[in-house]
Amino acid sequence: MTIIPKRVKEVLHCFKYFRQFCSSNQLKNDINKIRNIGILAHIDAGKTTTTERMLYYSGKIHHMGEVHHGNTVTDYMAQERERGITIKSAAVTFKWKSHQFNLIDTPGHIDFTMEVEETLSVLDSAIIILDATAGVEAQTVTVWRQADRYKIPRLVYVNKMDRPDANLELCCNSIEKKFGIPTLCLQMPLVEKGKFVGLIDILTLEKLIPLNDKLTRTLLTEQDDLSNWTAAKNARSILVDKVTDLDDDLANLVINADSIDNIQTSDIANALWKITAKRDAVPVLCGSSYKNIGVEPLMDSVILYLTSPNDGINIYNCFKDSLCARAFKIIHDKQRGPLVFFRIYSGEFKQGQKIYNITKDCVEHSGRLYIAYADEFQEIANMQNGNIAVVSGLKVTSVGDLIAQSASSAERAKNDMISSSKDNEIIEKVFGTGTKIPEPVFFCSIEPPSLTYEKYLEQALLELQREDPSLIVTHEVETGQTVLAGMGELHLEIIKDRILKEYKIDAQLGPLQISYCETPITSISHELVNEVKVGSTKHLVTVSLSIVPKTVDDEKKVLKLDKSQEAASNLANISHRTLQAVTQGVKVALTHGPRISCKVINAQVVLHKLETGRGTSATMISATVTQCLQKMLKEAGTAILEPIMIVEIVSTEDSISTILADLGRRRSTILNISVRGIGKVITCEAPLSELLGYSTILRTITSGTASFSMEFSEYRTMSSVDEIKAIQSVRGF
Repeated sequence: MTIIPKRVKEVLHCFKYFRQFCSSNQLKNDINKIRNIGILAHIDAGKTTTTERMLYYSGKIHHMGEVHHGNTVTDYMAQERERGITIKSAAVTFKWKSHQFNLIDTPGHIDFTMEVEETLSVLDSAIIILDATAGVEAQTVTVWRQADRYKIPRLVYVNKMDRPDANLELCCNSIEKKFGIPTLCLQMPLVEKGKFVGLIDILTLEKLIPLNDKLTRTLLTEQDDLSNWTAAKNARSILVDKVTDLDDDLANLVINADSIDNIQTSDIANALWKITAKRDAVPVLCGSSYKNIGVEPLMDSVILYLTSPNDGINIYNCFKDSLCARAFKIIHDKQRGPLVFFRIYSGEFKQGQKIYNITKDCVEHSGRLYIAYADEFQEIANMQNGNIAVVSGLKVTSVGDLIAQSASSAERAKNDMISSSKDNEIIEKVFGTGTKIPEPVFFCSIEPPSLTYEKYLEQALLELQREDPSLIVTHEVETGQTVLAGMGELHLEIIKDRILKEYKIDAQLGPLQISYCETPITSISHELVNEVKVGSTKHLVTVSLSIVPKTVDDEKKVLKLDKSQEAASNLANISHRTLQAVTQGVKVALTHGPRISCKVINAQVVLHKLETGRGTSATMISATVTQCLQKMLKEAGTAILEPIMIVEIVSTEDSISTILADLGRRRSTILNISVRGIGKVITCEAPLSELLGYSTILRTITSGTASFSMEFSEYRTMSSVDEIKAIQSVRGF
């Protein structure tokens, strides 16, 4: 993120010690007082509890719900309340100290990582929550990397400081070790008689203690509290020293000052904002959301240290004052129909206006416009730049689509960007499809209870797939089955439960299958001539292709055109429509490999020659390319690849040997065993096929004292013995 050299100053109501600086022009632009933030964390770190406290202190709700009671605002789905986990990201808008927070509570379970990915694509900044007893956990690493991809500034909130084994220093060390970024600790836990009762603000040298739902601030003094005053003074000196290494302006102030004690808190805060925005370091705060300690200072810190939509370069500024927004979430409401969540990057969204979908190249009529409050919505007439809007009535817009005011404004914006920027990556980021959908690792068949429900099930799956792009629905032509592919056992279990409870269809899921892949063993080339007469029309296609074993990161780059002089003269005359037909043929061919009909990956297809007769249809071109590739794959032979998972198991010392012995039978590779508090953490790689039902097995062999999480790592070749087992599991014989 490029930092605006002179930060737009605004009235800061957070702490009494901040200087007030404003001008008549700066207060007119409310966009500087907007914070679009996400809450990210490992499962059960306290995201939803923290969100609930924020809503309470902001005055949005008058009673705090609890996750274990199933009455929180953002966990509103039946499945979330039953399991005590977040499944769908939920957006809430509320006010805090004259600022507007558009906050999104995201899932912590790896099966719903697509929800996090969609959210991060539209955020300005994020709060990472850590469990004070565990530090950086497996899913924390995942969400941190996701935030890095989108270059999002963030701060860390260390939750659960009331636990006996809470360790703030351990959390800071684990952040620095695992992410290679300095931590700037802004608070210390205040412990009295062995009990966590409040916080010490290192910047202001104040004690922050909650009293009757209000935060009381008491200045630390040498006479009244020598030990805490000394510790806070030392911590402040260390903090200022760290900040001066990262910010030259503050370093100059320190050089010119007689003492570090003379440095104004507002100057340190301003330096912290710049450092956080540039992602040179991460501020760390602490508290216990469940005990209502630390949430108000956290909200103050969001205003002070996290960025507004105006901070940094807006890559969508090519649209100028014209409407530009991106869809990042869709839900289906029983009364309102499909509701599409948009982040507005420029212009104004008005209720009932016509919009142009750039991604789908079509015009849509929007319905009503809302502000989101979890599963409740407040209707409004218009929404300004920088906000999150919810729109009804859109029929084709899906997650990741970019919309504009009109086709002409979109065309002008694209031309302006192309003429001003030579960076194809930025152009693709703006006008591309947004988030990348992760590869599914599980699949199973789904059937309606009777033929009467077949049409209703199809409609339910269409709606669920529109909401959740990581759910892949395919129809097998050979068997006539509908197949669901998802991110994990829990993901598919939730889908089944939603179909039953929301759509009243008691659908039956087939046995869970591993999503294996195939890859070509050797390179091969082939030319195919296909001549077919349909009615009075003669279709003639001659195609020459090669297939090469090669890792291709982007699915769009699987097809490559031969750049040799001989081939270039032939391929130069291919129209865009014909090339699309070839691409479609390649896509269909690689959907089913020759051995177990699984997707073919790690393959580059090279087009050497294409000749078509007059009147030849695009369908015939696609069919010829598919036929040619399938024949080549059969001749070249394919190897079967299996998904490998990174597994993190947290256990007590007593169960370690039992767990390691069990992992040894699961073709796992132990990567690391580390100490975390009074327990131990095992990190290993294991094939997904060996982890089916592992949560039940782990609970059994450890008497319920261990927990685990896993995420997809890579596809890897198998031994001949394991290949035979995989073939048997897929074919059933």
